[in-house]
Amino acid sequence: MSEAPKRVTKRRVLLFGRGSHQWEESCPILRRYLKTIPGYEVDYVKEDLDVFTAERIEPYNLIVLFNTGGQLTVEQKRGLVEGVAAGKGFVGCHGAADSFRASPEYLAMIGGEFQRHPATREFIVSLTDNKHPVTKDIKGYEVKDWEPWPIFEYKVYDEQYLLDSDPRVHVLATTTFRGSLWPVAWVKPWGQGKVFYTILGHHPGVVREEFFKQLFIGGAKWAGGKQPYRKPKTDRYDII
Repeated sequence: MSEAPKRVTKRRVLLFGRGSHQWEESCPILRRYLKTIPGYEVDYVKEDLDVFTAERIEPYNLIVLFNTGGQLTVEQKRGLVEGVAAGKGFVGCHGAADSFRASPEYLAMIGGEFQRHPATREFIVSLTDNKHPVTKDIKGYEVKDWEPWPIFEYKVYDEQYLLDSDPRVHVLATTTFRGSLWPVAWVKPWGQGKVFYTILGHHPGVVREEFFKQLFIGGAKWAGGKQPYRKPKTDRYDII
């Protein structure tokens, strides 16, 4: 007797693009990634910040923000921040930490704020938690003649955001700059909602990279899923 097919839970996703960082090229790539997740139905909205008002954001289970700069009205801010607190998921890429900076509630929700960056360059990203639901499917690699211990480090060519971040976030990946560790991706709760953020995504080239794709899809699956936030057993990273 064959097994009954698994029931797929439908989840409505709002993908929002605006600002800079070639969002008009990167957002369609993100949309394709989101559509690979079973049950995810994606609406792509360009530039219309009123989509964050309580009435318009209400149908969505997950908000994906590819935005830089701008300001939110009181109604837009309340709809977004309170919507996530009520249980919606949130995914922010790159400039999402350089957005809506006059709204401290938004910055508290995302967990950090952009400060500066060196020139776009190649740097190494290291996974610090490869057991989390966001990162567990990202493949490591093995070095010939070593013991079979996979290495979870990846070269990226991107704008290396350096942020002030909430020390309570759970960091999933880090990089180094001038001798200090800096977060590359993290998760955190916001009320009943789940938040995933990564500094990556400055240009479409990095958005097309396999490491970014796996990290983004993992973050979107986790943030948009029905399971509540579970505090990780350990935090392996200290903010410097």
